[in-house]
Amino acid sequence: MNKCLHTKLSSREGTRGQFNGRPSAIELGVEVHQAVYVAVCQEGGSNPKPPQRFSQGAFLVWAAKLKQKHPGAALHAVYEACGFGFGLQRQLSALGIACHVVAPQKLDERQQRVKTDGRDAKALCLKLDRFVEGNQEALAVVRVPSAAEEQARALPRQREQLVRTRKQLEAHGRSLLVNHGIEPVPRWWKGRAFAALAVPAWLRDLLGNTQPILLQIEAQIRALTVALQSAAAPDQPRGLGALTSVVIDREVCAWERFRNRRQIGSYTGLCPGEHSSGHTRLQTCITEHGNPRLRAALVELAWRMVRFQPDYRPVVKWRRILAKGALATGAARKKAIVAMARQLAVDLWRIRTGRGEAATLGLKI
Repeated sequence: MNKCLHTKLSSREGTRGQFNGRPSAIELGVEVHQAVYVAVCQEGGSNPKPPQRFSQGAFLVWAAKLKQKHPGAALHAVYEACGFGFGLQRQLSALGIACHVVAPQKLDERQQRVKTDGRDAKALCLKLDRFVEGNQEALAVVRVPSAAEEQARALPRQREQLVRTRKQLEAHGRSLLVNHGIEPVPRWWKGRAFAALAVPAWLRDLLGNTQPILLQIEAQIRALTVALQSAAAPDQPRGLGALTSVVIDREVCAWERFRNRRQIGSYTGLCPGEHSSGHTRLQTCITEHGNPRLRAALVELAWRMVRFQPDYRPVVKWRRILAKGALATGAARKKAIVAMARQLAVDLWRIRTGRGEAATLGLKI
């Protein structure tokens, strides 16, 4: 009886992931570049096929044909997060292909010191096969923001880029003054300061090439700042500020996606690293895993909390180290402010998701 049943099943399902000779799952590992995509296909748990090179349009056509060729198979694709955004993920999802975006990683697991697009695509494909079979640790999947979330966070990111550009151009002008033996003037490009510069005519002409650009950038920064501050929610904790609250909320995108405090702490990258083995336990510097813009905003906010929220529990805990004139090393102050920033992220998560109120957490409105 068992032998007959085994023979019957083997005629219908030959190998893992196949049914009646057709693959039940197809995995695509994709190495993404601006002009070319390199893809490796694996059907029904079999050995991966050789890598294929496509242009962007040709790859989408090939993926659509693959979907039509195997109507009953579940198609999965994976590629690493990169500077080309999430457009490919949305295009594949529109074709009915479950596309996963993962954090960039070193794919040379065997340490062969050989890296090619084909090898990376194959490694991604094999990891995806384990992920589809149920091993959730095989891939470090990145949450794909919606188009509206991406548009919302593009505004504060553009303001950040403009501020960085303004600092670079301002520093370029100061370096010109210093190189020619002239004492640098703070914000030399401002109207009155620029008119009062005691510099030779040729040097004024050089600075004049940059000064109108700086004035225009400053006007754009102010306009973006007003637009962001007007979008802030009312009744913010004291010291948080309208601009910082909007930046933090838009970088997080959705507070509800974090299920516990460990997840939000990990996303900030403010958790200590660890290198432990046997009876030895060593905690290292912060992991810097996650969102760097969120991390910078939280650290800046933590310093403001020391002034504006003196009764906040983390401030009370670290006050002796962070107070002015405290006999504490710079490293100790950094550790304290990082711990406070991490706790701030957790408390903001509690407030935004309704798990707690600002007053109960020691924050004044």
